Amino acid sequence: ESKLSEQLKLSFFHVRADDKPALLLHLLRTVVKPQDQTIVFVATKHHTEYLKELLTMQGVNCTNIYSSLDQTARKINIGKFAHGKCSVLIVTDLAARGIDIPLLDNVINYSFPAKAKLFLHRVGRVARAGRTGTAYSLVAPDEIPYIFDLHLFLGRTLVFASPHQKPTDSDGVFGRVPQSILDEEESLLQTDHERSLDLQSLRRVSDNALKQYQKSRPSSSSESIRRVKEMEFSLVGIHPLFSLRFEEDEMAQLKFVDSIKTYRSKATIFEINATNKTLASDVMRAKRIRDRQSIARHQRKQEERLSLAAVKAQRMAVREEPMEDGEDHIQDVFSSVVGKKRKCLSSENRAVKKKKKTRPSAEEGKEFYVPYQPKDFASERGLCVGGEGTAFEQQASAAVLDLMGDEDRNLNKNKKLLKWDRKRKRFVGQKGQEDKKKIRTESGAYISSSYKTNLYDKWKKRNKIDEQDSDTEVGGDQKNRKRQKGRGPHPASSSSQRGKVRSELKTKEQIFKQRKKASKQRFLQGGGMKRLKSRSRQRVREMRQMAFGRGKVKKGKLRKRM
Repeated sequence: ESKLSEQLKLSFFHVRADDKPALLLHLLRTVVKPQDQTIVFVATKHHTEYLKELLTMQGVNCTNIYSSLDQTARKINIGKFAHGKCSVLIVTDLAARGIDIPLLDNVINYSFPAKAKLFLHRVGRVARAGRTGTAYSLVAPDEIPYIFDLHLFLGRTLVFASPHQKPTDSDGVFGRVPQSILDEEESLLQTDHERSLDLQSLRRVSDNALKQYQKSRPSSSSESIRRVKEMEFSLVGIHPLFSLRFEEDEMAQLKFVDSIKTYRSKATIFEINATNKTLASDVMRAKRIRDRQSIARHQRKQEERLSLAAVKAQRMAVREEPMEDGEDHIQDVFSSVVGKKRKCLSSENRAVKKKKKTRPSAEEGKEFYVPYQPKDFASERGLCVGGEGTAFEQQASAAVLDLMGDEDRNLNKNKKLLKWDRKRKRFVGQKGQEDKKKIRTESGAYISSSYKTNLYDKWKKRNKIDEQDSDTEVGGDQKNRKRQKGRGPHPASSSSQRGKVRSELKTKEQIFKQRKKASKQRFLQGGGMKRLKSRSRQRVREMRQMAFGRGKVKKGKLRKRM
């Protein structure tokens, strides 16, 4: 499943969420051929209705499918697309299951999938049986971490478009879209929205559905989010699919516009339209003088980060040369020393390090502390079929592909499984959250905070230690009484000779049994059985009276009583 067809070409466009309809319209009009069949994947059914109405008003012949669509209308729309009457089919992931169209040319990911396997299921519909195909992905800023997860799953490196060079091949390149293209299409869409009230309402509903989808979709990995934060997207160039169509003058103009976008003023908001005599300018000047060292340090870090990002972008844009083979090359690689100098620790840090070393580790304390798990815990966990966190359970969960719903009720159902985390400012899964907190034991081992420590009570209950103690005590008392029945002075019992004294403490079961026996005795002495018998007789008498004339009391008298 982690393999893509060699005939499949991938293209990733960095675009804002509001500009996605304009870019989709430009791709369908200019990039995609008119005779090609294209599937557009969206997040919810409201997006299918909105995009169908929008593209129809712009003259693009299209149809849509979603999960709650009528079966007859679903067959009609699939038939239109399969027989070539419509060149564009707008679907959701849930509705696209079971649709098999062999002669498919393009796939457009209007909403980028949150799972790598879902991406493979989408783009795997094209480039079959030796045919070529292309997958276009419109990536919003909040969807960029999912691209890193996808390339990590595929084992590929993400190639960024270089702002300095024009690459000849656009396969697998992540780049920006020129603003001039988006402005041309956006002006046409704006006029359509002003004319049609239905289009405005559909857009408003789709925006609300997108918010629900973003709350309920699975989150990306923390490593991908960290990489996105470290990236500088101002250094990402225009995608080769668009840059090859522009001339040098137009490209210089676009670069100048991009440089204006990345401009940041050194003056703060307090100093805008302020003279040197104002209080705000004096305060900010004094603050800069006081924090000049930290400001210079931050600027150096920013410059280093930008320079590293530029070098990485240039390296990724240029194709890597093949590795040299031979013993000389291997010797050069392993002879180079990689690493930094050892840090000089102060006396306080050394003392703290010594203290940390003196603390016994979990491995060293095995012979002094009772372990929390049996010795064969890891091997038994790997061999067992059931249970949470086992190898079989992990493989089974990895093989399952859960698709998100395309309606509000399905999205809310998925949202119920999540819980809002105040610290992380996002929804997190409730299952398994308690296992993430760890506590340190006396032996130095870290275990789950929800670990139950009543192991000794369970062991006593399993081996029935309390019952054995009570039986031995009762048996010893009976033997002592038999011995004391004879005449003459009674010698001390063997238990007293040994120095053992009968325990007067009672267990929970003994106390409960004694209370139950006392309550039963009070009930019998207070005449409880007589009261029960009288209540049962009265109940039988009332049942006979309610027989509507079939008993001793007549029907009329019963009605009068009621």
